[in-house]
Amino acid sequence: MTDQQSTPVAEQPKNQPQTKKSRAGRDLPAAIAVGVVLGAMAIGILLFAPIWWLALVAVAIAIATHEVIRRMREHGYALPVVPLLVGGQAMIWLTWPYGAAGLLGAYGGTVIVCMVWRLLGQGLGQPPVNYLRDIAAAVLLATWVPMFAAFSALLIFADDGGVRVFTVIVTVVFADIGGYVAGVLFGRHLMVPAISPKKSWEGLGGSLLFGIGAAVVTVTFLLDKPAWVGVPLGLMLVITGVLGDLVESQVKRDLGIKDMGTLLPGHGGLMDRIDAMLPSAVAGWAVLTLLA
Repeated sequence: MTDQQSTPVAEQPKNQPQTKKSRAGRDLPAAIAVGVVLGAMAIGILLFAPIWWLALVAVAIAIATHEVIRRMREHGYALPVVPLLVGGQAMIWLTWPYGAAGLLGAYGGTVIVCMVWRLLGQGLGQPPVNYLRDIAAAVLLATWVPMFAAFSALLIFADDGGVRVFTVIVTVVFADIGGYVAGVLFGRHLMVPAISPKKSWEGLGGSLLFGIGAAVVTVTFLLDKPAWVGVPLGLMLVITGVLGDLVESQVKRDLGIKDMGTLLPGHGGLMDRIDAMLPSAVAGWAVLTLLA
């Protein structure tokens, strides 16, 4: 999710070509191009082959999980790589035959295997070092990335599942755009400077305006539901989107890094692009399941 307030960009030497960046410090043309390509891919799948959304989510979650594991291992965490990657795939694919029960079973199994894997990882004759720290990080990662993402897989199995996922994505994207525009133009009062020094209360207001507006429009015209359903949906998606962004910002701050990866020009890693989407998938599934 895009940070929402201007940041001065250091001058580059005159003999080097300058990269055009946004006021948030990103390579704006590259970021827009990548966003358009990813958006077109997602929209095409959701409209014409919704069941392939599972494959797209599975690939994305494997990449994002590996990005976080690699970064944490660089800073001394001994995370059980195989259980996290395999368990993440199980959480996604077991939603197909078993729904929420498959997701919950795969999540519980992943946590158990991670606990045992880390316990025996140094051999039976040696006690594990930093066991509590590493298992806590592993459970956080299993919850934060594959489990949250699997809720978007659960959404796809409804009769209008493709449209439901599209509604969640559009709402989060428009909330991000509204937050960026309002933050850059009007941002004066920082929201949580200790975690993210670029987010402002004015940016949050823009996110609420754009996000709730997008939710109301999509719920009304695409899902054929009462317009009022878009209000709690938009509100929850904006809140969870901002929280998702802040959680990743704090994790990166703890690790002393700017991005989780370098896969996507203008965005960083894939995890840096989907951080707001992950908890929003849970909120979107809950609201649409209960109200729509």
